[in-house]
Amino acid sequence: MKTLEYIWKNIRSEQIYDPQSGNLLSSASSVLLSMLSGKTNDSAVSLLDNSPLGALLSRVIKFEKIQHNIDIGLLNAVSVTASAYSSGESVSFYQTVKGINDWEGPHRIGLRTRLQLEHLMASTAIPIIFPAVQIENQFYGDGAVRQLAPTSTAIHLGARRIFAIGVSGNRTKAPLEDEMFEPPSLLQIVGHILNSAFVDTLENDLEFLSHMNEVIPHVPPAILAQEHIHVNEIELLEISPSRELNLLAMEYYDELPKPLSRYIKSETSGTMLSLILFEKGFCNALWQLGYDDAMAKEAKIRELFQKN
Repeated sequence: MKTLEYIWKNIRSEQIYDPQSGNLLSSASSVLLSMLSGKTNDSAVSLLDNSPLGALLSRVIKFEKIQHNIDIGLLNAVSVTASAYSSGESVSFYQTVKGINDWEGPHRIGLRTRLQLEHLMASTAIPIIFPAVQIENQFYGDGAVRQLAPTSTAIHLGARRIFAIGVSGNRTKAPLEDEMFEPPSLLQIVGHILNSAFVDTLENDLEFLSHMNEVIPHVPPAILAQEHIHVNEIELLEISPSRELNLLAMEYYDELPKPLSRYIKSETSGTMLSLILFEKGFCNALWQLGYDDAMAKEAKIRELFQKN
């Protein structure tokens, strides 16, 4: 945890991507031409080169310790989800104790594997912004895309209590930025699409699970057995940011690497900014926001984790 804290409190964008690769005008043109022509080139198409992220993760994460911690009982399972571009499926790569089998569901599957850097890089490959990652014969992108039921992986792996950490602030309010008097830019449109992919599915999934928890006690066990339906109540606790992260990011616009500030404007690109602003001020603000929001639910969090 000390290592994780140090990294996030001292992070810089150049540790995640090469800011000099951010000739967004040229990169966006390449992406657009590739989309229109349907042709691919020898390199993965993206706006930014995130190879520094791979180097950082390879230094700080000891993937061989996952199985060790499973063997000694500190972990039951670890899973990383990515979206397969060719099949459109949400693929959960998991490493766990014996007795868990691969699964298939609507647009989602679970594959037992030994987790490596490539799985993590695939899961964090934000579409268009970062390049897709090849694992065996498939290319994968960010796991939030087409992930229709984010909690299903944890349930398949045996979870009966779920602590879900969301990224959508003030869910009960409409997430509005300043009024717009001009047509949206390409970056705004991309940001809007990505924001929808990252936020909506978790909220809908948690709502569905809550409704299922309300229904299950009213279904006679004999009916469940007769229909071969295996369901369990899932205890849920969700924590979400108390502020909109895109609006928070705009307060730290001046930290954006100069090569990118030519293309990303402070007034109109809050969502995109929140996705690529890996700088000390903004990340420390995120850290503090997360801490404050957790403390607001401290009693409920303690209660969840103290149960047998």
